[in-house]
Amino acid sequence: MKRVLVVEDNRDLAYGLRNNLEIEGYQVEVADDGPKGLMRARTTSPDLVILDLMLPGMDGYRVLRALREEGRQIPILILTARGEEADKVRGLRLGADDYVTKPFGVLELLARVEALMRRAGVAIAAEAAAPLVERFGDVEVHCASRTVLRHGAPVPLTPKEYELLVALIRRRGAVASRVELLTEVWGYSAAVLSRTVDTHIAELRRKLEDDLQAPRHILTARKAGYRLQT
Repeated sequence: MKRVLVVEDNRDLAYGLRNNLEIEGYQVEVADDGPKGLMRARTTSPDLVILDLMLPGMDGYRVLRALREEGRQIPILILTARGEEADKVRGLRLGADDYVTKPFGVLELLARVEALMRRAGVAIAAEAAAPLVERFGDVEVHCASRTVLRHGAPVPLTPKEYELLVALIRRRGAVASRVELLTEVWGYSAAVLSRTVDTHIAELRRKLEDDLQAPRHILTARKAGYRLQT
């Protein structure tokens, strides 16, 4: 049975999430503040975390940052009370896999959870069949350990940044549209979320390119998507 950790201080919302997730067959644990959520994510190894950003004790951003800095690859779905793009972008940059803006529909949230769970399983299978090391320019991608080196030094990528990079590598120079990348990396497609891909591409360029104004490897195919030039 897949395990979900819900970190949410609103008791009514947490209760509703727990009930609906358990109906779908998930085992659910709830934490009502940031420190408890971080501790339980570390000690219980859930398959997915649903993380509110506005939490007592330690906000969701700090919980998210701590988990990613420790190298934990757990899929994390953040709940944002505001629809402002800056809040979503900050969460994605810190390593969130997806987000839902409050108020949200239960069916939408369950679909996101299912997509993240499915995507995590596909990623594990794909990594098992991948070459041990992929190279382009001065970058090395070590698939077994999910680590990326540039000039021999480790580059700290979030889980989704890593998966996006691998999705581009697999195409061997062919163009991938935003919708294709959303489907492959995030497990669903929605035009309204195309900025999710753009945000992660921008972060990959910042970490792996010498000149952000004239990238050599992670290229934009105008009105089509992105491609990787080795």
